[in-house]
Amino acid sequence: MPAKKIITKSQIVEAAVNIVRQSGITALNVRTLAQACKCSTQPIYLSFSGTDELKQEVARAVLKIFNEYIEREIKNGEYPEYKAVGMGYIRFAKEEKQLFKYLLMNDGMSESGMKNESFEQSVFMIIKNYGLYRDEASKLHLQMWIFVHGIASMFATEYLDWDYDTVSQLVTDAYKSFIENLKGENK
Repeated sequence: MPAKKIITKSQIVEAAVNIVRQSGITALNVRTLAQACKCSTQPIYLSFSGTDELKQEVARAVLKIFNEYIEREIKNGEYPEYKAVGMGYIRFAKEEKQLFKYLLMNDGMSESGMKNESFEQSVFMIIKNYGLYRDEASKLHLQMWIFVHGIASMFATEYLDWDYDTVSQLVTDAYKSFIENLKGENK
């Protein structure tokens, strides 16, 4: 009778996410993961076909955490839906620095298989909520994403540490400016 598997695949992924959360993606390898799981490397090799599959699972788990930040910000109701997405993005960067760096400043989004889907969801949200045409919505979202990603990256790298009221006002100001530019182009 084969030995009973003591550690599950989901436990391994959870331990891997915690390693990335604490020390960044460069700290994640099979040996450190085995130490975190308090097991040999064998269960890890038995649970995944290789390190690529492990990285994909970790990326999906981190993406799930990221999406939970966005959903919480939307459900909170403090901001309009589209702004809540940006504020959730920034909050994730501020509170989960290493996970943000992995997912959105490295290859995590590509490894999760969600690289273009997030952009398209945001463009659709703008079209639905603000009545812009697709090309206008795409341009607006690209401008806002660059702005929000810049702030988030500065939080993640500890370059700045502003309060959320200041960030909220800056995001609103940028949005208004980009909308005004779009209106000016359409005259």
